Amino acid sequence: MIYMKNLFFVSVLAGIILSCSCKPRETLVSINTPYGEIVVKLYDSTVKHKENFINLVKSGFYDSLLFHRVIGKFMIQGGDQTSRKAGPGVLLGDGDTNYTIPFEYVPAYLHKRGVLAAARENDDENPLMASSATQFYIVQGKVFTNDELNAVELKVERRTKQYILMNLLKKEGKEDELAAFHRMVDARDTANIRMVIGKYSNAVEAEYLRTKPFKISDEQRRVYTTIGGTPHLDGAYTVFGEVVCGMEVVDKIAAVKTDTNDRPLEDIRMTMKLVKK
Repeated sequence: MIYMKNLFFVSVLAGIILSCSCKPRETLVSINTPYGEIVVKLYDSTVKHKENFINLVKSGFYDSLLFHRVIGKFMIQGGDQTSRKAGPGVLLGDGDTNYTIPFEYVPAYLHKRGVLAAARENDDENPLMASSATQFYIVQGKVFTNDELNAVELKVERRTKQYILMNLLKKEGKEDELAAFHRMVDARDTANIRMVIGKYSNAVEAEYLRTKPFKISDEQRRVYTTIGGTPHLDGAYTVFGEVVCGMEVVDKIAAVKTDTNDRPLEDIRMTMKLVKK
């Protein structure tokens, strides 16, 4: 998951991601790194995220910050303001401002390869899925098979039912059972997790069906089996832009060596500026 804490489309579209062509009125931001330049365009439909990102770029907020979390075939993440002066090996990911950005979900904006999205706190602390004001990630992802996408659907279903059960136990005041279930989840004790969910199966299933189960559509499958991405993040994080030039730079950063907290062993600093057309 893309948590702040270190805890949580086919050839034509591919051409859009991999080329530098853009429309005259698009808002572009240049992200300069030791590995080269990444240019992203900001989506107009995610207004609050776009305005906030532009203001931060103009103010120089991102200049000299690090890409502090890097996971190959997944994403590269930056924007922690404490990373500017962080010493080697320091755990990063908690730095943020004193405000968040409301969740702006646009179903058409998938977590395809190359998208720009906002990090956030996990669901327990942030049920409304508000975004970090500063931390962002760029998806590298991978190309999936249909069988792998089926497995993603099952994984998201299991995770969703776990959250539903936790909320149910909390509402009913069953604190001891809730604490025990948290320990099972942390230990990935799947056998006992299934047993507890089965105990409350009727209530969990009813709520799961009410909340529109996660399903990967035919169009999404077309994207993820050709361009690739990270489908399990769809609907849970705000996507507010995409790379139009420099995906090879994202790939280079995603391939660097990291420590056990996914922080690159050698600092990767960034500077940003608006691109004038």
